[in-house]
Amino acid sequence: MTRFVSEVLAKHDRAAFASGNDKIDGYFRNVVSQDVRRDYAACYVLVERDTQKLAGFYTLASSSIPLDEVPPIMARKLPRYPSVPAVLIGWLARDMGFRGQSIGAMLLHDAFARIEKSPIAAHAIVADAIDDEAVAFYKKLLFIAFAARPRSLFLPVATVVDAIRS
Repeated sequence: MTRFVSEVLAKHDRAAFASGNDKIDGYFRNVVSQDVRRDYAACYVLVERDTQKLAGFYTLASSSIPLDEVPPIMARKLPRYPSVPAVLIGWLARDMGFRGQSIGAMLLHDAFARIEKSPIAAHAIVADAIDDEAVAFYKKLLFIAFAARPRSLFLPVATVVDAIRS
């Protein structure tokens, strides 16, 4: 049995969650439920089975990328629509009590699996990194920074699907 389980955010106790970033913690404790209720985002949590502690969370929302922001080598294979459909990982964080346990990677892989199984088509996954450490995290996992927005990164869904299926 695995140590963690991924669940849709429900009546989980978020009060003790501490990522080390006040902006992220405030969003998770006070705002995410409103975003979910309004259908702005879906939120998933990683829960430690034995303790029921929240190890981390992430949100997914629909998004798009202007075609002129896609690198030319990739854009020439795409239809000439003004934008490319995408899924946004809007927020992703792990609790500091789980530091060094690859929670961020687990959250991201869980998001990839959900996106891959979704019946809604998307060409890319977009992540908006909150700081330089987050940029480095996403780049380590092969995300590509947009030239004009270095803290916004993307990864083609085909790359994720190929990795999941191999």
